[in-house]
Amino acid sequence: MDICTKVTLRQRLLKSGKITLYFDYYPPIRNSRTNRLQRHEYLGIYLYSQPRNQVERSFNQRMSEKAEAIRCQRQEAVINRQFGFIDRSQEKEDFLQYFEDFSKTKPQKWQIAYLHFKKFCGKCTFGDLTVDLCMKFRTYLLSANQLKHAKMKLSRNSAAAYFSTFRAMLKQAHKEGRIAENINDHLEFIKWEETEREFLSREELVLLAKTPCKIDVLRRASLFSCLTGLRISDILNLQWQNIREVAGIGLCIVFKTKKTKSPATLPICQEAAELLGEHQEDGDKVFKDLRRSMTGKPLKAWLEAAGIVRHITFHSFRHTFATLQLAAGTNPYAVSLALTHKKLTTTLIYAHGVPKVLLDTVGKISLKPQNSQKE
Repeated sequence: MDICTKVTLRQRLLKSGKITLYFDYYPPIRNSRTNRLQRHEYLGIYLYSQPRNQVERSFNQRMSEKAEAIRCQRQEAVINRQFGFIDRSQEKEDFLQYFEDFSKTKPQKWQIAYLHFKKFCGKCTFGDLTVDLCMKFRTYLLSANQLKHAKMKLSRNSAAAYFSTFRAMLKQAHKEGRIAENINDHLEFIKWEETEREFLSREELVLLAKTPCKIDVLRRASLFSCLTGLRISDILNLQWQNIREVAGIGLCIVFKTKKTKSPATLPICQEAAELLGEHQEDGDKVFKDLRRSMTGKPLKAWLEAAGIVRHITFHSFRHTFATLQLAAGTNPYAVSLALTHKKLTTTLIYAHGVPKVLLDTVGKISLKPQNSQKE
C-alpha cells in the first residue's frame, strides 16, 4: 500500500539572523511542472530569530499561524492527489493568473493566447472551466479581431494556433491536478488552412545578393538565412562560440534552437562562412548590430531596390532555403535535419511550391510491359 506523503513545517536559521519557513515532504512528491521529485518547498515567510519586543513576537506568531494554515492546505492537496479526491478549494483559484504566469515562460503566442482568453471571459477560476466555456472561446477566436490592430480579423491559422495553445494549457492544468477532468479530450480543434509560402527564386536570390543594402548586417544576416535556413530568432542569438570546426565535417553551427529547444549541428558552406564577418570573442553575437526592427521597412526598401516587390519577409528566407534545396534534388530528410523540423511532413510542405521536384516521378510508372519499355 502506498504511504501518504506527510507535510511538515520546518525552520532554518539564515546567515542574516532571520528564520525561513519551509515544508518538508516525506516521501517526496513529484512536481508536475518540472516532473522531478520535490522534498522541500520554501514559503518566502521569515521570522525574527530573537524578537526584541512585543511587536516582533506578535509578528512571529501571526506568520507561524499563516504558515500552519498553508501546511494544512498542502497536506489536504497531497491527500486529494494521492487518493483521487476532488479538491474543492482549488476550484476557486484564479485560472487566469495561472495561465498568465505559465505563459511568461513560453513563446510569445502563449501570451497572446492568454490575452485573448482574458478578453473573452474577463475572469475565470478553475471551477469555471467547462467544455461549453472552452467551445465558446473557440467560437470567439474564429471571429475575433487582432489585439494590436483592432479593425483586422484574426486569420484562421492564428486562431488555430491560439486555440491549440489554450488546449495545451488545459492539458497542463489537468496534469498538475488543478482540474479533475481532461477537458482537452472533448474539444474540437480549429483546422489549419494551407497557405502559400513566399520564397525567392534562385535568380531573385542572386539579384538580391548583388544589390547594395544600406544596412550591411541586415544584408549579411538575410543572405545567411537563405544559405542555412536559420530562423530570425536563432540568428539574433547566434554567438561566436556556436561557430566551430567539427572533425570530419568542417565549419558548423552548434547550437540549440530557440523555438523548439532542439540541439543541432549544421555544416555551413564557404559562402555562408564569408557572411559571418571577422571572428570575435566567444560570448559576442555574430550579428550583434542586427535588430528585429530592421526586418520591416529597411528590408522592404532593399528588396524593392532589387526589383522584388512581392511580400517577402525575413522568414521567407528560411522558405527560400528549403524550397531551393528541394528543387535542387537534395534529400528531403537532409533538408528536414537542416531546418531542425521534428517531422518530415513539415519539410515536405515546401515541395508543393516546386513542381520541378515532381519531374523525377515522370515515367516511373508505365502501363506497358517491361520488355516494351526497353525496345
